[in-house]
Amino acid sequence: MGLFEQILSAVNNPNQQSSPDQLGSLLNTVQQLSGRSGLDPNTTQTAISVVGSYVRSALQQQRAAGGAAQAEAIVNQFGGASPNPNALSSLFSPSQQQQVAEAVAQRTGISRDQMMALLPILVPIVLGLLKQGSSTQNSPAGNTANSTASSNPVLNSFLDADGDGDVDMGDAMSMAGRFLNQR
Repeated sequence: MGLFEQILSAVNNPNQQSSPDQLGSLLNTVQQLSGRSGLDPNTTQTAISVVGSYVRSALQQQRAAGGAAQAEAIVNQFGGASPNPNALSSLFSPSQQQQVAEAVAQRTGISRDQMMALLPILVPIVLGLLKQGSSTQNSPAGNTANSTASSNPVLNSFLDADGDGDVDMGDAMSMAGRFLNQR
């Protein structure tokens, strides 16, 4: 099942945190970001896609180093629609932040400096999309601490991607927007 299908499944599952309102909040933040920054929505989507691929790598490293619970804790703590520089620093060193900004700048034409200013907004949005699969139960993920699978199926789908392009944050955001517009 692809990432967007996992998100839709979470929206329809009362045991997961996802809801149309939460999804809409993330999408509204992206739309506002595009408007405030003067960016074309397609450019913003591309930026989210590039940032998403770097977030995937960083979360995979977190999972390898500290288990699934560590990656899931980062998603749960920092995922949302509000800017958060701590989300950025939880995943990337300052030099890695520069690399992400440069990669997005090369793909989108957004200046590296503007991208550095946008990263504390985009990273929590990507994490917020992943948070959609978190359980509504307040059970600790203790028994998954050394496992590679978390209790969050959206996060699992994202991290276990085989690199075939099926897991693209920009595409998932776009599909979420179409889904919410049809409701």
